[in-house]
Amino acid sequence: MSNDHLLASPLHKLGKTGRAWLLATPGIVYFLIFFAVPLAGLFLISFDKPTAGVVEVQWMFRLDNFVRFFTRSLYYEAAIRSAGLAALVSAITLFLGYPLAYVIAKTLNPGRNTLLMILVLCAMQLDMVIRLFGLMVLMGDNGLINEFLRWTGFIGETPLPLMYNFFGVVVGLVQFSLPFMVLSLVGVIQGINPSLEEAARSLGARRWQTFWKITIPMSMPGILAGMLLVFAISFSSYVVPTLMGGWKVVVLPIHIYQQIAELGKWQFGATVAVVMFAISLLSMLVYQRAAAKASGGRA
Repeated sequence: MSNDHLLASPLHKLGKTGRAWLLATPGIVYFLIFFAVPLAGLFLISFDKPTAGVVEVQWMFRLDNFVRFFTRSLYYEAAIRSAGLAALVSAITLFLGYPLAYVIAKTLNPGRNTLLMILVLCAMQLDMVIRLFGLMVLMGDNGLINEFLRWTGFIGETPLPLMYNFFGVVVGLVQFSLPFMVLSLVGVIQGINPSLEEAARSLGARRWQTFWKITIPMSMPGILAGMLLVFAISFSSYVVPTLMGGWKVVVLPIHIYQQIAELGKWQFGATVAVVMFAISLLSMLVYQRAAAKASGGRA
């Protein structure tokens, strides 16, 4: 095949940018069909009059559902609870995950590094429901923790309330989302140039000063990515509040399930989903702006 024929080929005429867009086309099409279109349909349904059992778009463009959501404390309090829960879980996973990610990133021995990564990844190999049932065995009223405390005499017959409350949901979400935080941080910490830390130490900075002035700001992209990922997972979680909260910690995903699966009110369920999506998006934008400002634009 001659070079003239290659120069005349359609792919060559597209140029580098055109070829890149051509390669990205399948992913873009998949994103549009299975994310953008359903989300647009959900948005349109939320403006229809609540009618049990009706799923299709009725093109009414009414605000009845949104008025109901923001005028009833049952729903807007659930929104506040969901956002607060997600923010708390993000902070806890960062506090627990950063030291572990730092140790993994700074471990130069291949065997030890692989072992630590396996310990992080093995938790992700089990289904979330199975992992939560394991937590229920550990934290239940007759679970291992309460039985051990009874045996040692630290508590009486009344068990510690470790489950079916806010604390149980936090523990479940942290256990589930911690590996995502660690994986988001490891690569970024490994990418920090060691010469920057060595230069700071040679100029008289102490180890903790180097850590706070160099390592933390340079790892801000990983912190941002990890916290946003954990926030999204926690904010949209349905299984964890259901199993670990026992339907006592009512968050927005539970309201969506009740409205659609139990009551058949797709319109109001779609409204709760749209509000949930808007809150999540707004929270991420605010946090990204704050993190970028704090890190001097590196995030």
